Amino acid sequence: MALDAIQKNILHEVADLDGIPQGAYNIRANGTSAGRNTTANIDIVTKEDKPGIDIIIKPGTKGESVHIPVVLTESGLKDMVYNDFYVGEGADVTIVAGCGISNCGDQDSQHDGIHTFHVGKNAKVKYVEKHYGEGDGNGARILNPVTTVYQEEGSYVEMEMVQIKGVDSTVRTNYAELADGATLLIHEALMTHGKQQATSDYKVVLNGENSSADVVSRSVAKDDSEQIFEVAIEGNTACNGHAACDAIIMGNAHVVAIPRLDAKNVDAALIHEAAIGKIAGDQLIKLMSLGLTEEEAEEQIVAGFLR
Repeated sequence: MALDAIQKNILHEVADLDGIPQGAYNIRANGTSAGRNTTANIDIVTKEDKPGIDIIIKPGTKGESVHIPVVLTESGLKDMVYNDFYVGEGADVTIVAGCGISNCGDQDSQHDGIHTFHVGKNAKVKYVEKHYGEGDGNGARILNPVTTVYQEEGSYVEMEMVQIKGVDSTVRTNYAELADGATLLIHEALMTHGKQQATSDYKVVLNGENSSADVVSRSVAKDDSEQIFEVAIEGNTACNGHAACDAIIMGNAHVVAIPRLDAKNVDAALIHEAAIGKIAGDQLIKLMSLGLTEEEAEEQIVAGFLR
């Protein structure tokens, strides 16, 4: 697997990789495979009808991980992949995805990752997705991920969706359906600056009895950037759903939060919360009294808020 210094840095940013990962992996660089490894329990198969891969995890697989990062360093490249995950009954795995774009040219670079998860009965998945952009060119860095999750009875999915730096435009589309006793936890951390634009759209359908979902977004909008957070939770039986948007707004930024609850059963318990505001003055004063400048104090508060 031959990657240049820029590509290696992006891999570190989006997947915390400083070398070849342990276990199964598929690394995609500039639209082609740059490396792949499978294990006895996790197979990765190239799709024949469209770009992308199938990740097949055997029932009962425990303690293994899959890394599928994407790296783009060619200005003007538009890349789309379809990745399907089949997680067998009773498995317990970690999946690390994410995409980084380095664009030093004048043309827009874009990656659209279409991910579909089929999570088997009583399976457990931790999914980490990080998006990152860099480069001093005039071309935009665009990421439009689509994530769809189908959870069978008793399954558990935890998702960390992180975008902290350098992405000029993103539309993040997410959909999930849960069966009896399934649990879905989503934590989004997002920061925009300059004139960046970010839209996050989540829809969760609670079809199964005693299913539950918790969708939490924490975001910081700086300068002239714009953010839209939209979440809809539909409860079709006895279930529990919670959605929360907590945003810090700075400069001339614009933030919109749109929660939607749809209860179709008397035993569906659905809650939403939304808060948008500036950094509290007393927080700044306290940190500045310890010797920090106002800018340093703001950076510390933002970093802690997005954890």
